[in-house]
Amino acid sequence: MTVEAQFEKLERPTVPELDAILGVPFKVLDDGFVRVIDYMGNDASIVQAARVSYGKGTKKIHQDRGLIRYLMRHRHTTPFEMCEIKLHVRVPMDTWRQWIRHRTANVNEYSTRYSIAIEAAYQTAPDQWRLQASGNRQGSAGFADEALGRRLSEREAVLHQLARDVYNERLEAGIAREQARKDLPLSTYTEAYWKIDLHNLLHFLELRMAENAQWEIRQYASIIGNEIVRRWCPLTWEAFLDYRLHAISFSRLELDIIQKLTVGQVNEAIASAIQSGLLPEDFQPGAELKRNREREELEQKLRQLGLPIPWEAAIKK
Repeated sequence: MTVEAQFEKLERPTVPELDAILGVPFKVLDDGFVRVIDYMGNDASIVQAARVSYGKGTKKIHQDRGLIRYLMRHRHTTPFEMCEIKLHVRVPMDTWRQWIRHRTANVNEYSTRYSIAIEAAYQTAPDQWRLQASGNRQGSAGFADEALGRRLSEREAVLHQLARDVYNERLEAGIAREQARKDLPLSTYTEAYWKIDLHNLLHFLELRMAENAQWEIRQYASIIGNEIVRRWCPLTWEAFLDYRLHAISFSRLELDIIQKLTVGQVNEAIASAIQSGLLPEDFQPGAELKRNREREELEQKLRQLGLPIPWEAAIKK
């Protein structure tokens, strides 16, 4: 049998739901957007890659769904790398700094050495000025009052206009673009083509759709996930939501404490927390506890599970 006779002619995998939005911009923030330029593969491509090691296997949709969920559940990542997508994004430069930290994509960004900077900067609405979180140096908590927010937005608009005027003045005077740009604010929009495989895209979304991610980049991640990936690979998106984004993982220590709580061993759970350093060795009910990030993360998981926080229960006594 010839090589040609062994294989059937293939057609390029397509996704009609994604084809319908090719090139269509989804608005983000006040002047940003995300749009799909091109893609490769779909849910079937993931299934095909996973089954290549043991033949054709099963073909039914519910079996494909089961396989994809198995791969996601057990973090078999390489089949998801068979799918790629290319996005065109417009994003504020400060948000782009966080975005570009995900070094697993191919990127080509708008150059302000070659071209004049995009004449748009992200404007903060008066009711969107966030206050610095007291317990998290890189996070926010709550909002500034209306009067302060209105004054800050007014000052922001003046600053943006001044920076743009100075930039334009330098260009008109013949100053090189690479130097004229140096005082533009980080709120200035930039654009980029961003090509990434599905495995690494899901990792990006898991981090940037999380509640503790910065609000601005979370808006982009939400659009990419809910409007684009959901259409592109719906079985994968469902599995991602179930096993990654809305799932909880437990350390060995956390499992030990949870197991003790579920059988009513509150004192033993506290002892485990002391032994592991989550609580001080001289822990006493009613004493004020110093901050411990690992303990706080466990407390949040206990609340999600509807379980009591044993050291708080001890304090209440």
